[in-house]
Amino acid sequence: MPDSTGTAQPLTGVRVIDFTQVMLGPCCTQILGDFGADVIKIEKPKSGDLSRWSVAGEGANNPVFQSLNRNKRSLALDLRGEAGKEVVRDLVAKADVVVNNFRPGVMERMGFGYADLTKLNPRIIYAQGTGFGPTGPNVHKGGQDVLAQALSGVMARKADPHHPLAIYATALADFSAGMHLVQGILLALLQRQKTGRGQAIDVSLYDSMMSMQMQEAAMWLQKKRELNWAAMPLSGVFQTTDGALVLVGAFKENPLRDICTALGIEDLSKKEHLKDLPAQMKARDELQAIFRQNFARNTTAHWIAKLEEQDLLCAPVRSLAEALADEQTAANGMVVGGLLAPPIHMSGGGFEVRHAPPALGQHSRQILAELGYDGARIEKLAGEGVVQ
Repeated sequence: MPDSTGTAQPLTGVRVIDFTQVMLGPCCTQILGDFGADVIKIEKPKSGDLSRWSVAGEGANNPVFQSLNRNKRSLALDLRGEAGKEVVRDLVAKADVVVNNFRPGVMERMGFGYADLTKLNPRIIYAQGTGFGPTGPNVHKGGQDVLAQALSGVMARKADPHHPLAIYATALADFSAGMHLVQGILLALLQRQKTGRGQAIDVSLYDSMMSMQMQEAAMWLQKKRELNWAAMPLSGVFQTTDGALVLVGAFKENPLRDICTALGIEDLSKKEHLKDLPAQMKARDELQAIFRQNFARNTTAHWIAKLEEQDLLCAPVRSLAEALADEQTAANGMVVGGLLAPPIHMSGGGFEVRHAPPALGQHSRQILAELGYDGARIEKLAGEGVVQ
């Protein structure tokens, strides 16, 4: 919920110059803004962030753009000429963090690489989100969420080998990399308190997807064995007469026995070929078929009640609309002003809405005035199309 304690937010006083667009970068900088940072979003005049136009017919402040750009101020600035670049240099001189998610080399070609900016401000923290990292064979390949899913091995792992390969329907790589970028920035801010100097940070979609597979990777690197928690024999998603449920048959002495009790069928764990987990792994197809057949006999609510009687982990499979309307979502304060709030809850100095998602260039003149530009200079820049 928005902070109402009167306590300064954790990042109050931190200024962020935000060159990011689409998702990886904006979800990072929104978290910084949500917790007090002054985020100045640099956008291209007339068009702005690509996500302003990602939903056909919805306009520049469409829901996708809004979802990633709360608590930011928009400065529409043409960076093709020296006048616009001079504004950036003036901003960086008084800033704490610069964030971008361009391909490697783009900021350097504009004269805004880390080596350039640290000369202006040795305390600057330069954070970059890339597709694949700053070096290596894919360094200039276009980075995108789905590509990272595929190249990292995430897409190849399936709960059921019979299912076709598919794209994960939520931008998993973008969001995870964005949150890793937040972590890097916060760590750099803490280290700067000790050293007095900033540093460069790089986070990639690819590395974030690899990191999320730490357990699976350790198993393969050390034992050359596949680990797939979604393919465990007593877990799965099962259709009911009116929907579907998910069951996790684990963390119990004999979960198969308890599942059978819930389903009202014989105790399959008494059978020799199903007596323990290694045996059940070999008979996964048989068990899954039995579960599917039985869960299809009644409603989701019926089976949830029966499974919970046996203290089994289970839940209905719901739509996003159902989840947004759920009482738990309201209790956690997860919806604020038609957008999702951050999932971090603090007892003091936490999340606060200070700025609605900005119109393109909404704060251009205000930001330039804060830099000490007088009215005549601002109007000259506007008249020349340097700012909007």
